Formats: sequence, structure tokens, C-alpha cells
Amino acid sequence: MPPGFPILLLASASLAMGLEPVSRFPLLPSPIAISRVAEPAKPYTVAGERGLLVGHQNGSAETWIFPNKIFDGLQLTAELSGYPVPIDVNTQAAWIDVNPGRTTITYSHAAFTIRQHMFVPRSAAPVIFFEIDSIRPLTLTVRFTPRMERMWPASNFGRPSAEWVAREKSGFYILHTDNPQFSGAVALPRAKPGILAPYQERPKTWPVEFILEFDPRRDQSLFYPLLVATGSSNEELERSLESQNAALGAAYQTNSDYWTHFFDTRLTADTPDEKFNHALRWAEISIDQSRVRFHDETGMVAGYYSSGDSARPGFGWFFGRDTLWTLYAVSSYGDLSFTRTALEFLIKRQRDDGKIMHEHSQTADLVDWKSTPYFYASADSTPLFIMAMEDYLNISGDLDSIRRHWRSLSQAYKFMRAHDSDGDGIYENTEGTGWVEGWPPKMPHQEIYLAALDAQASASMARLAKRLGEAKPVAGPAMSAVDRAYYDPSTHFYAFSRNPDRTLDKTATVFPSVAWWDGTASLSNAGPMLDRWASPEFSTGWGTRDVSSREPLYDPISYHQGSVWPLYTGWVSLAEFRAGRAASGYRHLMQNADLTYAQDLGAVTELLSGEFFQPFGRSSSHQTWSSAMVLSPALRGLFGLGWDASHNRLNVDPHLPAAWDHATLHNVPLGQARLDLDYRRTGKSIVVRASSDVELCHAGKCAMRELAIPIDSEEPSAPHSLPTPGSK
Repeated sequence: MPPGFPILLLASASLAMGLEPVSRFPLLPSPIAISRVAEPAKPYTVAGERGLLVGHQNGSAETWIFPNKIFDGLQLTAELSGYPVPIDVNTQAAWIDVNPGRTTITYSHAAFTIRQHMFVPRSAAPVIFFEIDSIRPLTLTVRFTPRMERMWPASNFGRPSAEWVAREKSGFYILHTDNPQFSGAVALPRAKPGILAPYQERPKTWPVEFILEFDPRRDQSLFYPLLVATGSSNEELERSLESQNAALGAAYQTNSDYWTHFFDTRLTADTPDEKFNHALRWAEISIDQSRVRFHDETGMVAGYYSSGDSARPGFGWFFGRDTLWTLYAVSSYGDLSFTRTALEFLIKRQRDDGKIMHEHSQTADLVDWKSTPYFYASADSTPLFIMAMEDYLNISGDLDSIRRHWRSLSQAYKFMRAHDSDGDGIYENTEGTGWVEGWPPKMPHQEIYLAALDAQASASMARLAKRLGEAKPVAGPAMSAVDRAYYDPSTHFYAFSRNPDRTLDKTATVFPSVAWWDGTASLSNAGPMLDRWASPEFSTGWGTRDVSSREPLYDPISYHQGSVWPLYTGWVSLAEFRAGRAASGYRHLMQNADLTYAQDLGAVTELLSGEFFQPFGRSSSHQTWSSAMVLSPALRGLFGLGWDASHNRLNVDPHLPAAWDHATLHNVPLGQARLDLDYRRTGKSIVVRASSDVELCHAGKCAMRELAIPIDSEEPSAPHSLPTPGSK
């Protein structure tokens, strides 16, 4: 059991009741629920701070109580009275409903309907509970494969053994491992055990089964929860199962209330495009589902997907650069406390020389994590940390936090300046990867991706030092120096990387797009490059490839040389908005937004083929920074928001579609205030009106409440949709 994992303790009289089905309680749909015909091969994710349910829409389920995988391979079989054919229930999966706090898979047969509801309580283990309706008595067999595996890279104990613990009303399975301090338990109230092979039988692995008898005349009003727990003794496990069982309705209500009020203080949009409005909300939900408790801290994990035969649920551990790219979205939608928490998680793990972490597993404390090559593998987390800290200050006005962490910022900046072996003043890949983790014919010496981040982080550091009255830091490169070093006049494009002899790898990529990221800089000769990014050379119907399809190394199913990442699409979209290319910026933004509804409903996948509209089989389907790349280009590009909370100033440079005559943003953060912005098209202008819960004044001047902004000569158009799966 992970330290600090809560067990809900009830009065002894309640515990004596044992395990029982639960009276049905209301399951109200969310206004933004996504409901679809179930597609068996597509994934779903139900995530919380303490656990995870992942699987596919045929109802398969993999259950985690962090950092441990309890079971997977959930299978259901039904036998109806007077109907002598066993029915594979999973093949009857007909419908999926995805709500912020609950996912339901509906199995539909002519004689019965079974609904598999799944949620993760705010501070407890995941729960699956079944709702059964049938015209006849029904026997439901629930099978699963016990795992009891600790998350990668911790060592494991082999296949667990399942022991049935009989009780008068309802027993449960204990899942034993070779470690007496590490056991699990699974229960289904009123169910009996399935196959229990006697000791005398030949060795063989039998399925772990629950057999549940359902009588519609007696049981129509009940939920049947499938409960899981971890612990070190039978008594501890039984108490945990009983307390979860007794508290199921209350836990569900608490979880439901959290999501019902989630947007009370977070940014939302009302535009004529309802699908887009909901995609923005789902992006915030998807990011919030990346919160994971680690002992007494909360960090942000990178993403989720079924682990299969491994112990790696997608990218379900803590990443530095994933967190930092995502925090631009978190700060902009107003969850500033989450930004602070996530930054402090990284600061706590900053290396003595100033480098910011890359990866930290949920089982890092069970191994010698510092000796692995993963902890500080990347070079880009360090400049991104400085940039994200300034962005947090711009939106929050919280100078005290910057002052408190000034030493961390200074150490990070010193680390960057210490890694310039060729003397050109630009941070390079001499300790850690920039972006790519593999590149033919060899790894780059210095990438434009990292150089552009260095220029922005250097400017951030100078501004932060000035704000704090600290000594001016050693100057880093200006974006103009990066521009000169990487521009290739023969191709009218910016090179991918630079060699120690200052020759260029001229591979055409999207990585120069990060030069526009923080809104303070750009590349001066970018016109032809922007044209090519918007063309079929880079742009597919579902996002941008990272490498030109004309390049000899282009491979649409590689990790780095031609695949489509929503992350890249977001970088390019924001660059396009800021470079005055609103039409292509809008198109790329909406491709990311539409991916919300394409695979793992409510989330955006990690990467897709560069040739056919299909995610990679290994793509983390619930990828945190992919959802962030719906929000950042939308809020900072489409709506044109730029913050200066220290002066109570919000800059607005919108690029709304021609078909929108209005749009409203609610709960736009600005320091301690929350603003509503109303955009109205009036003649050849967009009029923006601001209202706030507080009076915004600085130096004796109060806020301007209305701006008339001339409409761009280039306006994006409104229709958008993804192609059918398999399209080129």
C-alpha cells in the first residue's frame, strides 16, 4: 500500500454489516457528456489522484491503485434462465457515455441491459459498479486476471495467487504476492467464487471469477460494486473493502460535486461553435485528471494508456517538460494553485547544478532512481521552467513566489549558460536531449528548438531579475542571434540543427515554431516557412507532421521523423496566429479540438500517423500536453489573450472566425480577479467589453472596459471536421 493511502474507517457497527449491493442512486449526466456508439478497439480512461481505470470500449478494464496494477482483462459472461446459451457480454458493448467524473459502458442484449459504471473517488481506490436490468433471472460471471504489479521500474513478485475468503454474506479474494506486506483484495457483494482448484489438481492457471445471481424481482433497484484494495493483512484489506462499500454513494456524490462545480472558477467559452466550447472544457478536465498524489505532494503525470503485459500505463509518471508545456494552459484557464503545486514538485527535484528533472516514476522511491538515465535526461525542461515561472507571474501577479524561488531560477539559468561548448552563446545538447531522442545519422549538437527556448528563457530571466531588483544575469542569446545562426537563405527555411563546426542540418521541420511561443519574439524571415507549414507538405487533415514529407528521412510512422503530434500542431497554430496567419492557425487549432471526440473520448491522443488518419497503437490516448494544445492556441491565439497582472493589464488581440458575430470568455484570470470578456463583431471592428468581480486600478488609473479592435484582413472560416479513419 502506498504511504498515506487513505482507508475509510467507519463505526464498528457498520463494519459488521459486511459487503452488500448498494441501493441505486441518481447518475445525472453532465451537460458536456460525450455519448457514442461503443467502438470496441478504442480506449477509455477514468483517472483520479489515487487510481486509474483504463481499457477499451468493449468493457475491458485495467485497475490501478497508484502505484500498483491490481487486475486487468475484465470479462463478463451472462447466462439467462431458460435460455441455454452463454452470452459473451463484452461483445454486446453498444454505447459509451463519458462524463467528467464517470464513464459508463452499456451492454445491450434482447433480454437484458447491463451498465458498467466507472469512477475514481477523490481520495480513494477506483470503483466499477454494475447496473443490471433483465427480463429473467440471470447469472453474471465476472472474470479478471490478477496482476499485483508495481509501476515501472520497480521489481515485481511474479503472478499473484488468489485466495477466497468466505464470509456469511459475501466473501472476497485476497491476491497474495511473494511479499507479505504487499497484497490486494477484490470483492463483488453477494457473489460466490468461481473455479477454486483443490491442491490435489495438476498445476494450471485458472481464471479468477465471481458468480453473481441476479433476480429482477428482487434486485432491480441495486448497484453491484466491484471493489479493490491494497494492504498488508487480511483484516486491513477487509476493513478497506467494507468501508468503500458502505461509502460508495457518498464517494460518488463527492466526486460528482467536484466536477459539477469545476468551472465555477475556471475559464470557459461561449461561442457559436458548441463543439469547440465543449472541447475547451474537456481539455481542462483532461489536464486536471493528470493530478496524482505522491506521498504528501501532488504532481502532474504525462498521460495514460493500457499497460497490456507491461507495468507502464502509458506515461503515468511525472515528467518535467510535459508539465511545463501544460502549465501554460493551466495558468491561462485560472487554476493558479495547481500551477504552483506542479512547479514546486519540480523545484523539489531540481538537481544541485540547477538542471530541472525530466522523469520521475511513481515508484522512484523503490529503486535507485538517481542512477537511471531518465531522471535528468532532457535539456529543455530547464529553460521551460524559467519561462513557465514568468508566465505564472504574468497571470497571477504573485511576485512573492518568484522571490521565494529565485535561487532555483538562478541555478537553472546558470546551468544553461554553462552548456555552450562552442562559444556561440547558445544553450546546446551537451547534457541531455533537446527535443529529439534519436536522429539520423547522429544526435544533434544544438537544435533550433532548444536555441529558441534559450532565447526566450534568457529574456524571461532578465525581466524577472529587473522585477525583483536582482543583479542583471549574464546575457543569453537574443532571438535575433538564433535567427542569424539558423536561417538558410538557399532554402528560405530555418535549419533543424547546428553542428560543432557551425554547419547546418537543413532538414525542414516544424520545430522553429516554438520561437513564437511566449509572444515576445519571432523569426524575421519566416514567411516561406509559414507557407510550407500550412501546405500539404506538413499539414494533414488531423495536424502537422514534424518533418516535411519531401525529406529523405521522412517516415510517417516514426516517433520523430514524420508523425503527427497534437503538441506540434499546437506549437504551429500559436505561431501562425502570432505571425498573422489566422486562417491556418485556426485550422490547426480546430484539428486538435476535434481530436477530443476521435479516440479516448474527452482527451487528445499523443501521436498519429503522418500518412493515414490513425493514432499509433502505442500512442498514449489520454496525453496531458496534447489537451493543453487545445487551450493554449485558443486562448493566446484565437482570443489573443496576453497578461500583465502586476499592472492589472490584459492585452487582447483576437482572430475570431468570420462566421462568429460574438463570443464570451468567463473567468479569465488576472491576478486575484476574474474577468468576463464579451467579443462582438461591429462593422469592421471587434468590440471587446470587460467586466470583473473587482475594480482594476493601477497608479490611479482604472481599467478600460471597452476596446474596438480592427478586424484582420485575413479571417479564418468556421467549418471544421476530421476525416474518416484511414484517410490520407
